[in-house]
Amino acid sequence: MPVIKELIRKEDNGTLSFGNYEYDSKQKKSDFEFEGDLYKVKTFKEITKLEKNGLFVYESVPGTVVTELKATDSEVCFSVEGLEDTSITLELEPETEYKVYVDDTSFDKMKTNLGGKLVLSLEMDAGQVAKIRVVKL
Repeated sequence: MPVIKELIRKEDNGTLSFGNYEYDSKQKKSDFEFEGDLYKVKTFKEITKLEKNGLFVYESVPGTVVTELKATDSEVCFSVEGLEDTSITLELEPETEYKVYVDDTSFDKMKTNLGGKLVLSLEMDAGQVAKIRVVKL
């Protein structure tokens, strides 16, 4: 999966792609309009972060490339690529249970904290792509 040279873009299928872990220094793009909302991305080799209308959406440490992000009231889906093991934090509904799938393999239910944060840890090798699906129960 190639990095996103423009840092964030709308895909033909109506999803969002963002991130570039190849940069040594922080890169950012603000005021990217998508479906009536404004997005901001910050990305480089150490971190990738996405905000929507000034609110937290996604963060990975170290940086990643995210493609085909689609979020509804009941589900968040995307593919992610990184250079090594990665910690991903998503902002979802507070104190809500979710079922997490990685590459179509189901994992235990996870519950968000009071702030709505859900943290996933992925074991990844350079160039490996993982398909993530988080479903509200």
